[in-house]
Amino acid sequence: MSTQKPASWAYAEEFVAESPVAERARERGHQLGCIPVLPGAAATLRLLAAALDARAVVEIGTGAGVSGLWLLEGMAPDGILTSIDVEPANQRAAREAFAEAGIPHQRTRLISGRALDVLPRLTDGAYDMVVVDGDKREYPAYVQQALRLLRRGGLLVLDNMLWHDKVADPAARDETTALLRDLGKELRERDDLLPVMLAAGDGMLAAVRR
Repeated sequence: MSTQKPASWAYAEEFVAESPVAERARERGHQLGCIPVLPGAAATLRLLAAALDARAVVEIGTGAGVSGLWLLEGMAPDGILTSIDVEPANQRAAREAFAEAGIPHQRTRLISGRALDVLPRLTDGAYDMVVVDGDKREYPAYVQQALRLLRRGGLLVLDNMLWHDKVADPAARDETTALLRDLGKELRERDDLLPVMLAAGDGMLAAVRR
């Protein structure tokens, strides 16, 4: 690998500056132990939401609201973010961030609960984008639900798909790494998806549902 790669990655991660509100939300996330998406990945989420002019987005893993802030900034002005998290404390922090950013309360629907209990209650084909950043062990099940929820032309995004640089290392065979590596390969081979692996943050796999 070129010796410039780490410097280039760091430059790309910091290329788009976070707002003070997002920085404070990030700090709350670290305090709560729910590690937010890295800045480069957050900026990528905003770009993808804007490219879709997304009006209906599902997020699995609210955290402290960092990713939600970026998604809402990219979404259509009347877009609604449905965000699911099992920890009520995380969603309280996210509400604080959204209020601080001046986001109208009707633009967010925060649902507390286990994602695999909540997702089956959402409407088939009704969403422009589904962002997955929850329990890594449940990623395959999240994907199954996400593909049901997405409209044709909708976008599936999974965070942490390079998993601390371990997915690309054949010698790394721990359970989480193997699961994410296998899931990435499976999604790459599906005829109903058009995927790409992005090096933003900890790795983002994005795929358009055909």
